[in-house]
Amino acid sequence: MPSGLRVRLRSVLRARLRAAPRARPGSVLTTAVTTAALLVMPLTHPHPAHAHPVGEPTEFEQRILFKAAQDPGYACFRIPAVVRTADGSLLAFAEGRVRNCGDAADIDVVLKRSTDGGRTWGPLRVVNEGAGDTHGNPAPVVDRDTGRVWLAETYNTGRADSAGCAVPCDRTPHLQYSDDDGLTWSEPRDLSPEILPADWNSWYATGPVHGIQLTRGRYAGRLVFGVNTETWDGSRVTANHAALVVSDDHGGHWRVGATDTWPIAADGTFRQKPSELTLTERADGSVLVSGREQDGTDLGHRTQAVSRDGGGSFAAPFHDLPDLYTPQVQGALLRLGGRLLLSCPADPDRRRTMMIRSSYDGGRTWDSVDRGTVVTTDWSGYSDLVRADRDTVGLLYEGGAADARDEIRFARFTEDWLAPRRGPDPHTVDLAPHARPAAVLGGAARTDGVSGGALRFDGTDDAVRLPFRTGLPLGAGDFTASLWFRYTAAAGEQPLLWMGGIGTSQPQVWLRGEPANDRVQGLITVRDGAVAPRTAYVRTATAYNDGEWHHAVLRRGDGRLSLSVDGTEAAAADMPGSVSRNSPFGVHIGERMDSRAHFTGAIDEVRVWDRALSDPELSDPKVLRSPKDTVLWLPLDRVGG
Repeated sequence: MPSGLRVRLRSVLRARLRAAPRARPGSVLTTAVTTAALLVMPLTHPHPAHAHPVGEPTEFEQRILFKAAQDPGYACFRIPAVVRTADGSLLAFAEGRVRNCGDAADIDVVLKRSTDGGRTWGPLRVVNEGAGDTHGNPAPVVDRDTGRVWLAETYNTGRADSAGCAVPCDRTPHLQYSDDDGLTWSEPRDLSPEILPADWNSWYATGPVHGIQLTRGRYAGRLVFGVNTETWDGSRVTANHAALVVSDDHGGHWRVGATDTWPIAADGTFRQKPSELTLTERADGSVLVSGREQDGTDLGHRTQAVSRDGGGSFAAPFHDLPDLYTPQVQGALLRLGGRLLLSCPADPDRRRTMMIRSSYDGGRTWDSVDRGTVVTTDWSGYSDLVRADRDTVGLLYEGGAADARDEIRFARFTEDWLAPRRGPDPHTVDLAPHARPAAVLGGAARTDGVSGGALRFDGTDDAVRLPFRTGLPLGAGDFTASLWFRYTAAAGEQPLLWMGGIGTSQPQVWLRGEPANDRVQGLITVRDGAVAPRTAYVRTATAYNDGEWHHAVLRRGDGRLSLSVDGTEAAAADMPGSVSRNSPFGVHIGERMDSRAHFTGAIDEVRVWDRALSDPELSDPKVLRSPKDTVLWLPLDRVGG
């Protein structure tokens, strides 16, 4: 189709959408692109769904639900949310972004409906038209007592470009409802008098993800959804707030309940910023709240809190989850019997590899990335989860081969498709004080070491991963990392030791072989106050990939970062700051933190001290036999369990 004709067609369709009758309270008539039900085509997915009779659940299938090319009049769709109504319909919401994919331009709240558990979907409907402004952040909540579907959303003045909302941003919460399974919607009402305190006067966001109705105990019937906000003092943002909004009269009145506030220092740093809250009711009636953690000084990109009084207050402040690997992104919770599900990308650096992870203890611990279930290795972003029908879970998520914002997909899967609960991994001992054994992954096996045993890694999936404990992060202090290695690989990235995050902006420490560049390299990335991340690295003049054992020592101390292999040293100026702040945090031997590269060879006697050891100390048997100042100590001489 010629581009000019395509533009004119979009303009005509857009005009028809906006020419629909305007809303009357209680009975908004929404319009559609077409009156015929739309069955969107299946995508490629990791577990192909075979042909099956209608109504019979398959293990996994997915479809494109929102995409600019199939829904004319919009440049982009983002921010999915989905609920199942009391009558069993699925309502999938999104932001229909008219001009571009920016967060603060002309944005509508749009909807598609399914009456068969997500197998087929009806046409796009405009629920709330931005008309040049931003109407977004859909947060639907179903009242199963009345059948009414509530939809919270946030408004701000729209922009003509793709830039973000100015600070302070004039964001205000609104609410509307449907009494006919999403076919028509009431006029939105401004909720500011009820849930917008005067000092929440900058950023304000509802959801964006489904809210819940409580079913257990004295608060049964209460409606709850999450918000996050900021305070502006006239010159800067001074505080972040995460809160729950509740109603005890089926949506007639709303109030702010549990609230957690984190101050922002004058230099712009803060410990946490819990945002984009997703919540679920646990089996004991308490409410688990999971949030995105954005740029705080605590470790981790996910943070959690619990309410034991139906969302009225938090039992304790939010706390970070440093070893739950994910980028800074929204996610979703869903309870599936005694199992909790969390949807979010698994790559700790970028928004890609959508994964479903499980918790079997109410969210206290979560599956590691090697135990989660991969939905796609494509780029992927925001998501929401729903119980599609009795046997099936639905996942509505942003995804794309080139960009996470390419389209919004709906996946259906059964619990049988999810990775089953796995027993403990084989382990190897960590001799550092108070350390638990380290997990041995992929089948890394014992081989002859420098003296005694070592571990052999196959370059595919072998690794050793340490369970997180507070003594592992090295912070802003000096350190010494020492290990023995041997390998013959002539190409590929050969990770030896990885501590902290990954990518160009996350604090980290790593040591790896780079045979194609004929070198071994050590690197640190640091954060210091509000200063942007900075990196220092040291490199040897050869790759040492001769199949013989070599001793590598990476040290930070006396203003230097140095790397020596068999006593030959290279050094560079240190970068002051923390090597472990503000990132999902892991310690891996033989693999990158994101599992995208693995070592082929053998590694022995890995040790890290939280100070810079001298050369004489590194050759002193008394020092080498002592656990003093040791952060980790892996002899790697045996595998148990």
